[in-house]
Amino acid sequence: MPADRDACQAFMDLHQQDGLFVMPNPWDIGTTRILGSMGFKALASASWALSFAQGVRDGEGAVPRDMAVEHAAMIAQATDLPVNGDLENGFGDDPNDVRETVLNAIDAGLAGCSIEDATGDPLIPLYDGDLAIERIIAARTAINETGLPFVLTARCEAFLMDFDDPFATIMRRLPRFVEAGADVIYAPGITDAKQISTLVRDGGAPVNVLGGIGPHPLLINELESLGVRRVSLGPQLVRAAIGGFMRAAAELAGEGSFGFVRTNARADEINPFLYSPREDRGK
Repeated sequence: MPADRDACQAFMDLHQQDGLFVMPNPWDIGTTRILGSMGFKALASASWALSFAQGVRDGEGAVPRDMAVEHAAMIAQATDLPVNGDLENGFGDDPNDVRETVLNAIDAGLAGCSIEDATGDPLIPLYDGDLAIERIIAARTAINETGLPFVLTARCEAFLMDFDDPFATIMRRLPRFVEAGADVIYAPGITDAKQISTLVRDGGAPVNVLGGIGPHPLLINELESLGVRRVSLGPQLVRAAIGGFMRAAAELAGEGSFGFVRTNARADEINPFLYSPREDRGK
């Protein structure tokens, strides 16, 4: 199912409007339907959630392109909201790899995707500056060939690496990614209000911030006051679910008690989001 022009345009328009929108990250059809009922305006896949489901670590190249695109497409097919695909580094070093990934994402019905500058090599964690730019140019060229307003987010991963001055690195790179064709910029791991404000002012494009991180996470209204246009959650929701699962299992194994069931979601709260074959039999 190729990308829908209206969905792409709606997603693009969200970044041009005043104020901030939150883009949470479901990981399956059920969580997509639940989030889609809560008034959010867009959703996104999360590579961490997909990697966890496969029993592998995120960011180490264990999940192939086809699987990541299919996972994001599954989310897109389960909602009427625009969906952004977390497509890591484009599943290859060469700009042509990025081009193919972006075209696959468009063919799969996504409204946008993110491409990061992390190599996956701990010895050389980020692509050389010129190559990183060529990769964004390749993505933009592919999008332009389709004629769709598909939203390209360029990520700089410096805050997630062992850099002496990650802020200086992102400020060198992200504005150049905008010049190369990025519609949105994203530096996962940035938490300082002054740095975020500077990125918003000087980055050259709408800024996405990863919410809920740092010793004292900034609230949504605080991020909005800084000029942030989009907040994503990355792995935060799936980790919340896994945390609840682990605590419940630990109580069961350790204490032999069932206290965790008091906070469980009830079946009647969940069932409205689930398909029933009886619905087809009744038609």
